[in-house]
Amino acid sequence: MCCAIPVRCLARPLAGGLVVPYVSLIHNGHAVFGSLDADRARHAFLQRLCQICSQPLEERFFVIVRPADQQQGYSPEPALHPECQPYTAANCPMLNGTASHYRSRPVLTSHPAARPCSDPSCPCPELTPDEGHSARSGRPADRYEAWMIAARHYELVFRQDAPDVPVGISLDVPILRKRVLREAVLPADHAALLDLLRAALGLEQL
Repeated sequence: MCCAIPVRCLARPLAGGLVVPYVSLIHNGHAVFGSLDADRARHAFLQRLCQICSQPLEERFFVIVRPADQQQGYSPEPALHPECQPYTAANCPMLNGTASHYRSRPVLTSHPAARPCSDPSCPCPELTPDEGHSARSGRPADRYEAWMIAARHYELVFRQDAPDVPVGISLDVPILRKRVLREAVLPADHAALLDLLRAALGLEQL
């Protein structure tokens, strides 16, 4: 795995020895890895910034893509530099395969909005989760790919009810390269059926 911090990221703060992405939510002074700061993400989308180092994108960039993103036609997170993407893929548990399931979001029983913590006395903001996050919470991890796109084809997709709010980067453009980061985790019942099929076909050792 690639573990060296990219030169572009040397000025970024660290948490547990890892670079804190520009778009990460900061809660009580601590980085919440895996949670996006909506304002910073919007800024990165509109200004064509890397979600990790916050520097402007250049000739080519990567976007992270799941099958659901491909179906809806856009990647819901800001792009990454070619140097920042391998570092992220190596150190993000969801991308490197360490995490087998999506994290369940903490939800207060007195309010349906998800928050960074479950302490009712904490002043942290209430964050309404998007439909995708709600649907994925606690489910097996999807397949993840990194797609390279030329900067001249950088196109944003906006919310229909809020034309100034970007929801992601369009995938309906020429793709220069695709790289598989991890395969999907099969649900337990599907995995059991696959094991039975392999046994029946004598493929246990494959």
